[in-house]
Amino acid sequence: MQPYQSTDSDSGIAAYESGPGWIHIRFRDGGTYRYDDRHPGAGHVLEMQRLAEAGDGLNTYINRHVRDDYARRLD
Repeated sequence: MQPYQSTDSDSGIAAYESGPGWIHIRFRDGGTYRYDDRHPGAGHVLEMQRLAEAGDGLNTYINRHVRDDYARRLD
């Protein structure tokens, strides 16, 4: 996983990794989650990948649009 480089440094996200159709996100308060084409869907995953690369808005996006619609908890 690579560190999430938040532009405002107060994100709840610590790190992420992604590949075609999926993204794994590790939150600072614990837990790593998989989001994929099935949950929450391809459009959301693409936007989450874009935001992760930009280092801006990923935590807000998850809170507003996907919340608990993840594929599974990894740890």
